[in-house]
Amino acid sequence: MSTASVQPLDGRVAVITGASSGIGEASAEHLASLGAKVVVIARRAGRLEDLVARIEGNGGKALAIGADVTDVAAVQAAADRVEAELGGADLLFNNAGVMLPAPVEELATDQWQRQIDLNVTGLMNVIAAFVPQLVNNAGERGVADLINTSSIAAQNIFPNFAVYSGTKAYVTHLSRHLRTELGPKKVRVSAIEPGIVGTELQSHVTDAGALEWLDGSKDAMDWLTPQDIAETIGFLAALPPRVNLQQVTIMPTGQTS
Repeated sequence: MSTASVQPLDGRVAVITGASSGIGEASAEHLASLGAKVVVIARRAGRLEDLVARIEGNGGKALAIGADVTDVAAVQAAADRVEAELGGADLLFNNAGVMLPAPVEELATDQWQRQIDLNVTGLMNVIAAFVPQLVNNAGERGVADLINTSSIAAQNIFPNFAVYSGTKAYVTHLSRHLRTELGPKKVRVSAIEPGIVGTELQSHVTDAGALEWLDGSKDAMDWLTPQDIAETIGFLAALPPRVNLQQVTIMPTGQTS
C-alpha cells in the first residue's frame, strides 16, 4: 500500500538554493521524501543532475536548474520556469552561502565582497524572484514557507569572522522584518541558525587561524550533519499553518558558543 497520500508535504513545491552539496543537498532529498516536488538550484549543474537522479530513484520528484544566485537574470529565469512548469513555489529554502573568515586587518576585500554578494545580495535576488509565488500560493493553499539559512554567528562573537557574521546577522534580522510583512499573507518566515555543520563550507576557508580553530573544534565535539538541518527544515514545513517558528538555533551538543 502506498503511503504517498499521507506524506506531510504532498502537493508542496519546494525550491532549494545552494543545493549541490551540504545542507541544501540533504534538504532536497529529505523534503522530497516527505512528498514535496523539489526544485534544486546551484551553479554546479552536473551535481544537481546526480541529485535529481537519486531523488527520482527513491520515488521522489525533482527538477534541476543551474543558476548562480548572484545573477539576477538567471534567478528570475529559474523562477519563471518554476511558475510555468510547477505552478510556482510554496516553500523556499534560501540556503546558498559562503564563509571566508580572516582577520579584518588582512584587508581581504575580495573575500568580503564575495560573502556580501552571495550571502546578502544573492539572498535578496532569490527573495525578489520567488516571494511573489509564495504569496500567491499561500493565498490559494493556505500556507507557504520562506526559510533562510543564517548562522549562530548572527548572535555570537567569533574573532576573524566579522564579515561573515555581519552577513548572517543581516539574514536573521531581515527574516524578522519579512515575517511582519508576509505573515498576515500566510507566508511563514523562519531563520535557521546552525552552529558548526560538517559541509563544504569549511573547505572554502583559506585563513590559517580559522582553519586551526575549525580543526580543533572537530576534535573537541561532534559537529552537526547536513541531515540534522534537513530534518529541521522538514519539521518546520510540516507544522500546522498557524504555527511559525521564526528563529531556530541548532547547536552541536558540545558547542558552547
